[in-house]
Amino acid sequence: MNIISTKSLADLRIPCPTERLAVFLDFDGTLADIVEHPDDVHLPVQTGAALESLARLTSGAVAIVTGRPIEQIDALVAPLVLPVAGVHGMWRRGFDGTVHSTQHNADLFAEAQARLTQLHLALADTMIEIKPGSIAFHYRRRPDLGDTIATRIHDVLGELDGLDILHGKMVVEVKAGHAHKGDAIRAFMAEEPFAGRIPLFAGDDVTDEFGFAAVNEMDGVAIKIGPGHTAASWRVDDPGRLREWLVRLADVPA
Repeated sequence: MNIISTKSLADLRIPCPTERLAVFLDFDGTLADIVEHPDDVHLPVQTGAALESLARLTSGAVAIVTGRPIEQIDALVAPLVLPVAGVHGMWRRGFDGTVHSTQHNADLFAEAQARLTQLHLALADTMIEIKPGSIAFHYRRRPDLGDTIATRIHDVLGELDGLDILHGKMVVEVKAGHAHKGDAIRAFMAEEPFAGRIPLFAGDDVTDEFGFAAVNEMDGVAIKIGPGHTAASWRVDDPGRLREWLVRLADVPA
């Protein structure tokens, strides 16, 4: 990851009309606040209105790029239906509704799930979330165990080849396939209505750095929410301020 100097989002001037953007947005920690349990998250009403307005302004070139499965995003943004890259790019639904998926080894996935379940049961106040082809090991209630959990997960998965392990905010994601958010953004940008536009991607987590790298390659706009090293050119303090900026970008009445 190339670390570059980040500038305040307040100083950002979009390099093209909003109508020429391809907008890619993470969900948790970006469009919605991080909460203790993933099931408790919600999309603010005005943010939903901003997404709808941006989709209209850009002729549909707005996509959610997230670690969540596609069906969860559909429920969270309903009645709006958007292109979505879910499970860190392992599943992707294009503007035309076609769903693309990354092949994964079912036996490998089952073995990883069994081992991580056993580890979860041994560590109080942790949670595992089973997704299509991926397992998220959450430890938001036990931040003190962060280093221990990261080490234990690598240990218990040991000799299993073919897994991708991603470290995020209070979560370790174990995928039985190779894909990330940058792959998803590149794939969207090769399709209508995204092709030929200036990409913009906002995200808050380490896993979003793949997306920032892809956007930087295309001379787009990469926005990091919160602290930490990043390849994004622009930064905003918290998701609330990012959402306020999106509302202004979408020209949604206050």
